[in-house]
Formats: sequence, C-alpha cells, structure tokens
Amino acid sequence: MNFNSILIGTEDPQRLVEYYRRVLGEPVFSGEGYTAWMIGSGSVTVGPHSEVKGRNTMPGRFIWNIESDDVKGDFARFEAAGATVVAAPYEFEPAPGTWIATFADPDGNYFQLISPMTPPPG
Repeated sequence: MNFNSILIGTEDPQRLVEYYRRVLGEPVFSGEGYTAWMIGSGSVTVGPHSEVKGRNTMPGRFIWNIESDDVKGDFARFEAAGATVVAAPYEFEPAPGTWIATFADPDGNYFQLISPMTPPPG
C-alpha cells in the first residue's frame, strides 16, 4: 500500500484555499470546488463537505505532517506567509534531533512541519 492524500473538508473552501495558497504556494489542481497541492508524493486537498460546520473543536484529534529537512527555515517561511503558529519549533525528546513545529489553518485544523524520522530497526 501507499498513502496517497488527505482531504480537508470545510464549509468555506475559498477561505482555506487562500490560506494554503499563501503557505504552500500555487495548487496543482483546482476545479469542481476542490483545490489540491502536492507535497512530495502525496497531496492535500481542500473542498466542501456537507457534514463540516464551523471551526474544528478538537484540532489535536487529527494532525497531518509535512516532512522537512529544515524545520526552522520552513517555519520562518510559513510564519511570514501568515500561517497561524500553535507551537514554534521544538525538539521532540523521544527522538533527539527531530524538530516539530505546529500550525493551525483558519478552520482550526492542525498541521506540522517535522524532521525526517527513521523508523526503528526491527
């Protein structure tokens, strides 16, 4: 199997599209109410969803990650683009040398920059 993509459902797709365009750059697809960005070999898509209303009241339940070789540098770029900072870069204690930074989109969904992590041997 191969993980392919995530869909972020919202009642206000245009607001999220504008946000992610500032943070991630120009999308690779936009049509029929959906807009997508490629990040590595996977994609993030924003689109309408009839069961989504208002802000996410439990943003820690589902957090998506963007692997970065330069968490601090990408953090500065995202912050300058208007990303909402939840947590500035910090070192993840259980994995020394691994850095994480957390952001929230306008709907309150969390996403993170994270250093490449090597799976434990086994």
